[in-house]
Amino acid sequence: MKKICVYCSSSAKINKIYFDATEKLAEIFVENNIEVVFGGGAVGLMGKLADTVLKNSGKIKGIMPKFMDEAEWSHKGVTDFDFTETMHERKAKLLEDVDGLVALPGGSGTLEELFEAISLKRLGLFTKPIIILNTNNYYAPLKTMLKKCIIEHFMIEKHLKMWSFVNEPEEVLVAIRNAPDWKTDAIRFAINR
Repeated sequence: MKKICVYCSSSAKINKIYFDATEKLAEIFVENNIEVVFGGGAVGLMGKLADTVLKNSGKIKGIMPKFMDEAEWSHKGVTDFDFTETMHERKAKLLEDVDGLVALPGGSGTLEELFEAISLKRLGLFTKPIIILNTNNYYAPLKTMLKKCIIEHFMIEKHLKMWSFVNEPEEVLVAIRNAPDWKTDAIRFAINR
């Protein structure tokens, strides 16, 4: 495990518990020599993630559309950056050559990125582990909704293996290591017939 993508919030006005979990996860990544790939932001959980990785001499790469950099949203301490033309390019770059994906709590951007990754995995276009860090039970409604997708036959039982929910930062790497293999031929059962 060398490189992990992290999706997370850019909001600074959230409960301290989310910042604490993000800091702990960043420390775990650095301790395990894992490069972090993230959205490149300077505030909210993105800022905490980058600040902690940099403070502990870890490796971090930002991926951000140019228009966000022009709005001065990019983290000034991160020196390894890819600037894209569009949000679509950004999302593709975030998943390039990573060994796993971790979604921390976030708003519409985080949810949108997470759902795109789940959709790509369902089609076999992304095969790496997807771990959802359920700090403070933030993602409980999402967990319920995804199960409802299965119960109501919008997806099949096998699709539950595409992601894992964990409650603590210390569980993330274990969940990545223990994630079921996912194959590029997943498109064969992507549609519930």
